[in-house]
Amino acid sequence: MIEYPKGLPAGLQSGSSYQTVSPMQRSTLVTGRAIQRRRYTNVPTSRKISWIFNNVQAQAFEAWFRDSLNDGVSWFECPLKTPLGFMNYKARFVDIYDGPNNAGHALWSFSAELEMLERPLLPKGEGLFPEDIIYTELLDLTINREWPKA
Repeated sequence: MIEYPKGLPAGLQSGSSYQTVSPMQRSTLVTGRAIQRRRYTNVPTSRKISWIFNNVQAQAFEAWFRDSLNDGVSWFECPLKTPLGFMNYKARFVDIYDGPNNAGHALWSFSAELEMLERPLLPKGEGLFPEDIIYTELLDLTINREWPKA
């Protein structure tokens, strides 16, 4: 798997949200009621990302996009922040990036929409017991503070 270059800063994600394709299919019946069903079990999620690079980083980013990602069509692993934390996710560019735009003395801004291969969710089955997720931190604190040491 192609990796986002380690020497480049991670993308900035402020000011926008993740957009997920709906996994549902809704059909309206003659009676006016509707039937809903799951159409897909895995749908893509996308997010607008921006980067600020110095001259050398901007050159490396554009060359990596062209050469390693075949002008953006290949999947790659990149660090993204989600409710699960800051982790590597498989992503690809939806289209070519915007930029480079001059962002000050020797700084360049780029922005693009990234499509994530999978929605950033906990493993299947975890949602069956949401209380376990909600109280995980409390359980962790209790065990680590109150549990007798052997």
